[in-house]
Amino acid sequence: MAKIEIYTKDYCPYCVKAKKLLEIKGQDFDEIDITHDTKLVEEMVKKAGGRKTVPQIFINGKHIGGCDDLHALNDTGELDKLLAG
Repeated sequence: MAKIEIYTKDYCPYCVKAKKLLEIKGQDFDEIDITHDTKLVEEMVKKAGGRKTVPQIFINGKHIGGCDDLHALNDTGELDKLLAG
């Protein structure tokens, strides 16, 4: 199973949408809530190449991007390949 990390905030509808897709795919993920933690925000921005929006998603250490990026990968079938490892 793929190792998935998703940086989220507690009031983010895009985070909910991204997590729902991963749940539909039967994937476990580590959710890192950055809502009230500036150090985690800095960590996410550094790992995501300067992107400051949430969610930021990583699969097996590879930066996927945000919710729209995740859904675009799903639409092309590439997400299943990434999840298969």
